[in-house]
Amino acid sequence: MGACAGAGLNHAGAPDTPRAMPSTDLTFATRDAHRAWLCSQAALPRGFRVGVTRFDFTPAEAAKPSRMAITIIAGERPTPDFAAMFTRNAFPGAPVTIGRSRLAEPALGAIVVNNKISNVCAPGGVADSEAICAETGRLLGIPATAVLPSSTGVIGWKLPVAQMLPGIPAAVAALSDAQGILPAAEGICTTDLYPKIRRADLPQGSIVGIAKGAGMIEPNLATMLVYILTDLQVPRDELRAALREAVGDTFNRMSIDSDTSTSDTVVAWSSGQGGRPDSVAFRAALRQVCADLTEDVVRNGEGVHHVVRYQVSGAPDAATAVALGKSIANSPLFQCALCGNDPNVGRLVCAIGKEAGPRFPGLDLSRLRLAVGGIEVFADGAFRLDRQKEQALVAHMRAAELYASVPPADGLTFRPPVSWPPHERSIVVEVQLNAGAASATVLGADRTHEYISENADYRS
Repeated sequence: MGACAGAGLNHAGAPDTPRAMPSTDLTFATRDAHRAWLCSQAALPRGFRVGVTRFDFTPAEAAKPSRMAITIIAGERPTPDFAAMFTRNAFPGAPVTIGRSRLAEPALGAIVVNNKISNVCAPGGVADSEAICAETGRLLGIPATAVLPSSTGVIGWKLPVAQMLPGIPAAVAALSDAQGILPAAEGICTTDLYPKIRRADLPQGSIVGIAKGAGMIEPNLATMLVYILTDLQVPRDELRAALREAVGDTFNRMSIDSDTSTSDTVVAWSSGQGGRPDSVAFRAALRQVCADLTEDVVRNGEGVHHVVRYQVSGAPDAATAVALGKSIANSPLFQCALCGNDPNVGRLVCAIGKEAGPRFPGLDLSRLRLAVGGIEVFADGAFRLDRQKEQALVAHMRAAELYASVPPADGLTFRPPVSWPPHERSIVVEVQLNAGAASATVLGADRTHEYISENADYRS
């Protein structure tokens, strides 16, 4: 984990115009090239520092030595302008329960995150998280209620509080802006292959976000762990409205494996040390950061070989477009076909019909048109396929592949051969319903050998 030289030297915003759509043209030949790009994105907005410490521990529930990271994101002072959204899973983690209550507090002064154990339904979980907040607050000289906790990792295990409390002083001592936000982006990872950072710059300041997420992802109001920092002056109510809007259009429109995490959290926090931005420009920039992080999370999904962009248009309303897009994205059979670069578009039609039949029985599909990679495959109630199209579809899928599976030496455990995103290409599936004016884009992925290996061996 090399340093980002000078990452904390430039906090000022630049007069860049935020991109209207997620970028899809970045390519990286090596891990070092990707890391250099991360460093170029990592400068913290004014008013923030991050610190990380790591320590070895053995979970009480399993004799499996592990290593935990504690990450602290601290403001120079508590500020009232913060927003957060959390999972709608009916069994939320203790940090989510506490986080919801923190929304009523007058100010936020720090975020403290641990990986490896998610503190979900564990005995005494709320008290454990509050103990971590209290110690963090004591060391920073702020109230415990101004500290927001997050945890990610194994569900059901208890936090090793006795080992964590002595580690917090080291994380506080490490607080700095010298490497930007990169140490925090690394510290929150679990099964992620690489850290994720995105930024947008406006003349009055900047927005910088990081995300953790690889599996158990079909967000419902948030994604796994996302922290977005800005020095732009955005009042609390405006920031909360902008975050709800951005999350609805980005994080809520992706799925890796259809499982909504118990720990989903998205936080946006302003230090207020920059200028007051134009409201429209700020919302566009925030949405861009969320859109780019959404794509990063899917691309870094457990075992993902292909990112898939499902563009559903001509729907009677946005809810229908999103539902049909997610029905395809969550189809295990279609996901497996994508993994093998197999244009089995019969499974695509099946996934649409499975959702439309019982949920939207009045939806007229007689004018449905489907295309993959710009190649029409279905129209007027019938497939439009031939050998030439099949070859072109395979070529489109292969061009979007991040890497191919490498047979494991032990014959059992597949592991990705790369630890960085080689490119940002995707398979593009167009669904034109011709039944209205609404549209939505849903991001999905394939289902691979690596995904099965990762989740079969997750705790063993």
